[in-house]
Order: sequence, then C-alpha cells, then structure tokens
Amino acid sequence: MSAYLIVEFTVKDPETYRERYAPIAGQTAKQHAGEVIAGNREFLHGDGSLTSGALVRFTDRETALRWYNSPEFQQLIDVRGVAMDARFSLLDGLPMRADDVRQPV
Repeated sequence: MSAYLIVEFTVKDPETYRERYAPIAGQTAKQHAGEVIAGNREFLHGDGSLTSGALVRFTDRETALRWYNSPEFQQLIDVRGVAMDARFSLLDGLPMRADDVRQPV
C-alpha cells in the first residue's frame, strides 16, 4: 500500500535551498522510488506559518522510512536547517475499494 510524505516548509535561505538542499533531497527520494506528485499549495483553513509544501508518494511506509533515515538524506539535515523551516509527516495510503475503480468512458 502506498505511503505519502507531506513536506511543509518555509524557505529561509533561497540560495542554500536551491543549490544545496532541494536537488540532492529530490534525487535521494527518487533513489528510494519516491515521486513528487503535488506541490504549490493554497491554504483554505488553519495555520499558514509554513508557506510551501509538497506531497511525495512512496511504494509503501517502509520504503519512505528507509529514504528518510538513509545516510544520503540524513546528511542533509544541517543544510535543511539553514535552508528552511520544515515539518515532515507520513501518511499511509488507503486500500482501494472495488467501487473506487473508474471505468473507461
């Protein structure tokens, strides 16, 4: 079952984020079968203190956790602290019910 990583963040240092964090973090996620499936959000309600976000799909929870805890990603923790304020959440995907499957038109 898929797992979804929600990343909420505010960039503090655009140059560090753009050059030293984002490309490497994205590459490490791809190496663990992570796929960014959504970004650029609009707040409809609630605390908007973290201004940006992304949704990353992984094949399952274990793969997402292997990525997050991998040495390649963990080496970015200090850089991330300079580049951005962030919150990471992991959600389990829900099993698809038979009546959820769309039929071809």
